[in-house]
Amino acid sequence: MKGSYILVMKLEKDKTIQVGKHGKIYFKNGFYIYVGSALNGLEQRINRHLKTNKKKHWHIDYLLDFAEIIGILYKESEIKTECEISSKLEKKLESIFGFGSSDCRYKSHLFYGSYKKIKPIIKELQMLHYK
Repeated sequence: MKGSYILVMKLEKDKTIQVGKHGKIYFKNGFYIYVGSALNGLEQRINRHLKTNKKKHWHIDYLLDFAEIIGILYKESEIKTECEISSKLEKKLESIFGFGSSDCRYKSHLFYGSYKKIKPIIKELQMLHYK
């Protein structure tokens, strides 16, 4: 299966995290949405994010050491749609500049907002719930 996915996460406490070469980023407690894609195995990518003991490869790996995944959604596609999804989220939520978006013209693939604000946006994306 190929496509894009979003991880909905909750960070319990404010935290400054060293995100690889990107540097230290201050994260407020609350809810985050990360947008990713996997055109070589969507299920494998999502399952990798769910593992707790893994080599850090992407920016999201550093945040996942502290944030809990509370929901996963996906959309099957033969082409990358993560930038399209990010563009929609960028208009409605706070962006974490430069996070996970080196292959996209949008400023981020990680977004922050209240659960009240995030919930209708998730519905609007019309993605499927993962397991």
